[in-house]
Amino acid sequence: MNKNKLMSAAALLAAMISTNVMAAEKELTLMLDWFVNPNHGPIVIAKERGYFKAQGLNVNIQEPADPSTPPKLVAAGKVDMAISYQPSLTMDVAAGLPLIRSATLIATPLNTMMVLDNGKNDRLADLKGKKIGISIAGNEEATIGTMLAQENVKLSDVQIINVGWALSSALASGKVDAIWGGLRNFETNQLALEGYQAKAFFPEEHGVPTYDELVFVANAKTYDKAAIKAFNTALEQAVTYIVNHPQTAWKEFVAYAPDTLNNELNQRAWNDTLTRFALRPSAVDLKRYDDYAKFMYAQHIIDTLPKAKDYVPNFDE
Repeated sequence: MNKNKLMSAAALLAAMISTNVMAAEKELTLMLDWFVNPNHGPIVIAKERGYFKAQGLNVNIQEPADPSTPPKLVAAGKVDMAISYQPSLTMDVAAGLPLIRSATLIATPLNTMMVLDNGKNDRLADLKGKKIGISIAGNEEATIGTMLAQENVKLSDVQIINVGWALSSALASGKVDAIWGGLRNFETNQLALEGYQAKAFFPEEHGVPTYDELVFVANAKTYDKAAIKAFNTALEQAVTYIVNHPQTAWKEFVAYAPDTLNNELNQRAWNDTLTRFALRPSAVDLKRYDDYAKFMYAQHIIDTLPKAKDYVPNFDE
């Protein structure tokens, strides 16, 4: 065989290997809970640094037009995975949607009851007779009621106002005296950049069981166990990299979409989110899920009580 034939054979073999690798790559569609932001750092880093690809995955990241739809699309088989919230997942499962939790992204609550730090509302008890702004009605009201009850204030003692997504501006303008749903890594920084000092009351310190803020969900009937295990491995590698190299990781994160990500608010939020990423995304804590489900059931948020073992499988086994 002459030199040209050897080169042709080598090229053919390389093409075959490349084709086989591409054919073996698993396509996964992941829908976020909202537009890309620092909460999604591990996902972006896993994609940009090739951790997903090294696990044989091609992850297609999508942003929802409506943040309430991603879990429903997973349940309907329209997307493979989505980001949701532990409380939302519990409600969805209790309502009969075929969903499972496949991993954790943010391992602590982010929601807060937030006031301006101006001496007027130093305690939750100071909110009696005042206005609290929320974005959506539902389990938020039960949570607010639990927090206020710790200081002998009834939910009927406050006025709940739906301010839509304008939480920070409603608080800053004085339209409301407090907001529920402001994130401790975002709204606090947003208000600070606008010249307002905020004070946050944390639900897990005021009677509400702790929970995972952001989780990944998959279809209970059709999920691909091998693909999820590979996804979780890549995600853990990304979190490890972020924790070890936070500022380098920040630069790589904003490079994903510099026009929208590279700003002071996101940089502040990035720094405040670093300690909240799940170091072991696939780790399972069934009691945490059961405790929160019991809380929701007791608050009449859900009518049936799902068991964590039925919708929180262990992918480390």
